[in-house]
Amino acid sequence: MKEIVIISGKGGTGKTSITAALGALAGKSAVVADCDVDAANLHLLYEPRVRHAEDFYSGKTAIIDNDLCTDCGLCAEKCAFDAIRYEYGQYMVDEVSCEGCAVCFHLCPVNAIRMEENLAGKWYRAQSRFDNEFVYAHLGIGQENSGKLVAKVKQEAKKIAENENIPFIFVDGPPGVGCPVISSLSNVDHVLLVTEASQSGLHDLQRLVELIEYFKLKASCVINKSDLNEQMASEIDDYCQKHNINVINHIPYHPEFVETLNAKKTLIEGKDKAIKQKIFQIYQFLTREEE
Repeated sequence: MKEIVIISGKGGTGKTSITAALGALAGKSAVVADCDVDAANLHLLYEPRVRHAEDFYSGKTAIIDNDLCTDCGLCAEKCAFDAIRYEYGQYMVDEVSCEGCAVCFHLCPVNAIRMEENLAGKWYRAQSRFDNEFVYAHLGIGQENSGKLVAKVKQEAKKIAENENIPFIFVDGPPGVGCPVISSLSNVDHVLLVTEASQSGLHDLQRLVELIEYFKLKASCVINKSDLNEQMASEIDDYCQKHNINVINHIPYHPEFVETLNAKKTLIEGKDKAIKQKIFQIYQFLTREEE
């Protein structure tokens, strides 16, 4: 089994479009996992048939039982986040401000405070219209700990691949270099970096490469919209070469990316044969046995 995560340093590089096309090419040969849980959108192209849905709980919030509370005010006084306020004749917890540190819970002299788990989101196991086993999730509005939900999605995808002898896992990772990205990189076999031929594209790629090198992971790169700034594309080529990263392909700017998305299709379902060929070359590189 080979796990491949596709990430980009910024949004809008074409990462999800490429991931969707790779999964469509693989069909039953790959489990596809959408780990961009803060803004999951791969399901819009895959039209999944949900087989299992489960709530995801993470972190805790303080709850005050006002029938037990004696209004001593110790909890509000000691709360470092100003999450406890006296309103309408009683002490109340602001759920948005509460960090779940449980100081109030431990200090309350009458045990009027309890800690309850947060319903942080939901994850799904489904079958895509390309017959992939497909795992994805949605993080709740204003919820934190997206890194933990990413880990859950990856864990379920790996479990499916192992139980059903599926040789590949394609992971659509979150953009950036934060906690969700680090979680998506856990125990992967290969990282596909998707960037664009722009100054910001190079800058964000450099941050990703630092992360990849820190974790000592194998990586390759795809330069999307490469013809918009050929000099910058050349600089990205040189940078990748210095860091032993294979640039698999240059993909020129093409309206096919937008047109297929608007039609809820993947790139391999589009009309342009050259784009399809480039996606197929990327797929061949990532799935070859020696990698």
